[in-house]
Formats: sequence, C-alpha cells, structure tokens
Amino acid sequence: MTCAELEILLCDYVDGTLRAEERTALENHLPGCAACRQLAEDVTGVTALFERVPQAEPPAELMTRILHHAPVGRGTVGERLANNPAPSWIKRLFGGLVTGWLQPRYVMGMAMTILSFSMLARFAHIEPRQLRPSDLDPVKVWQGIDDHSHRVYDRAMKYYDNLRLVIEIQSRLKEWSDQEPVQTAGSVGQQPASERGSRK
Repeated sequence: MTCAELEILLCDYVDGTLRAEERTALENHLPGCAACRQLAEDVTGVTALFERVPQAEPPAELMTRILHHAPVGRGTVGERLANNPAPSWIKRLFGGLVTGWLQPRYVMGMAMTILSFSMLARFAHIEPRQLRPSDLDPVKVWQGIDDHSHRVYDRAMKYYDNLRLVIEIQSRLKEWSDQEPVQTAGSVGQQPASERGSRK
C-alpha cells in the first residue's frame, strides 16, 4: 500500500468501516512509514477528542425563533385569504414588474450601466448640464445629432485628406533623397550640362 492510498482509506480505518483485507494492508504499512503512522495518530486523537466533548444543548429561545420564522403549512383557503387580503389593482398591474426590477441582480446591473455611461461621458469630455424643456424638443435633438454627425464626418475627411497629403510629401521627399545620391555619384568628375553648353 502506498502513502496516498493510506490517506484515502484512513478515515474509514478510524471509523472501523474498512474491509478486512484493506485494514490488514493498512496496518502492515503503518509500522514501516513514520509519516503515515504520525498521520494516523493525529486523526485518531482528533476523533477521540470529538467523542469526549459533551453535546451542546441549543438555547430554548432559538427553537422559538426558528418556529416563529418558519413558514406555516398551507392552511385553508379562507385562512390564506384572511391573512393575505386581495392586492389593489395598481399592485396587480405593476406589482410583478416592480418586484422583478427590484431584485439585486437587476439593480446592480442598472447601477453598473449608469456608472459605465458616466465614465464614458467623462472620458469623452462631455460636460453634464441641467436639462431644460427646450432641450427635449425632438426637432432640436435631431438637429443636434445631425450637426454633430456632420462635424465628425468633416473632421474624419479632413484628417484623411491631410494624411494623404503628408504621405504624398513623404514619398516625394524619399524619392528625391534616393535620387540625389545616385545623381551625385554619377556626376563626380563630370560637368553639369548647363556649363558644358555655355563653354561651346
């Protein structure tokens, strides 16, 4: 028997529920392994300690509190109606929605959504201000969205055009800088064509 197998079977050994052949193998392993012998002594000591501890009696008020909070049986229909009067029409109409929305997972979800939107607005440098009735005019809202979208589009196109211009300038400069060493290497020891024509 290995030490790992002994650890698995040790609780059954201490409880006395181990089969005879496994019990014999475990008892043969214990004298030859000091670590397993120490483990078996510790488990046996703890079990003996638990057996010596007196059983604690619960206080009398604990049972009263449990019985007070425990649900009572179904009872008759009359008793249930007497204990739970019919809800008002408002509660019947909106009660299920409000009860469902007030569950902790929905409340925390809404709180996290509001927090996320407020963080995004802060990072986007959107300044909050007090709403006025004129801000809620649908025509004004639509004009604001249209104006903002056109500004964003114009900025993107301007950036794109400027980027094209910068890339064009960089490529021309690179071409000129690549051509310049070739021309200077080819013209070493030669006169420029304008000087040759003027001397003739």
